Amino acid sequence: MERLDLLDWKRRIFALYADVRAERDPAAAWEHWREVRSELYRTHPQSPRVGGEPVYYDYDPALRFEGAVRSVELKLLEIPGSAGSVTRFTRFAAARFDTHELELYWLDAYGGGIFLPFGDLTNGEETYGAGRYLLDTVKGADLGGGTETLVLDFNFAFNPSCAWNSLWACPLAPIANRLPIRIEGGEQVPG
Repeated sequence: MERLDLLDWKRRIFALYADVRAERDPAAAWEHWREVRSELYRTHPQSPRVGGEPVYYDYDPALRFEGAVRSVELKLLEIPGSAGSVTRFTRFAAARFDTHELELYWLDAYGGGIFLPFGDLTNGEETYGAGRYLLDTVKGADLGGGTETLVLDFNFAFNPSCAWNSLWACPLAPIANRLPIRIEGGEQVPG
């Protein structure tokens, strides 16, 4: 039954991000995302939460970008994770926003998916020390975009499961995706 609970969790997360992409008002989409996510973390049997409550920065429209995506030379990477884990990804593109650029990774496991972890100057104090995630399409976390763009809305930045519970093994933000700025959007350390 645990696997069916996990399937239910995944279905709910995929549905949540479908709602986010369908909502025309980004602030309303964020409010819905925050409410549903908080409820799932409090009540769902597959929640990684073992204590604390989700804490979020206030919504900031200046943290929403249409990131221009460009191809980069493919590079196989083994991204270190919590608990000594390693996950294989292929760096395949980079997304530019404002004056910054973040690498995009493709999960090399069955089914694949885009993965965008990042770190910033809030890590270790206000947010999880090893960084947060913005996109993780394996888990349904997809904010939309076009054929050469991705929506990069840092109001939707979320903690990896290992920020909630050390029993989870999570890929961490590589050095290439550590931003020299503060991103005061999305989830903070669990309260």
